[in-house]
Amino acid sequence: MQALIWTGAALTLAGIGGLGYCVVKAMQARKAGLDDAAMRAALQKVVTLNMAALGVSALGLMLVITGIALG
Repeated sequence: MQALIWTGAALTLAGIGGLGYCVVKAMQARKAGLDDAAMRAALQKVVTLNMAALGVSALGLMLVITGIALG
């Protein structure tokens, strides 16, 4: 069960890193001074990455909880 906990922790940290990356990309798009259509396109990509990172983080937390419950 230790491997399950550590794998889950690694996935959670990867997801949190992805969320940080999304914040950086959104701030870069904001500072670029893009027009409405370009800003919308840039933020749609960021939202997709954000949802993926959130899913990876949630999956990692589920693995940690499962490892703790079974161990």
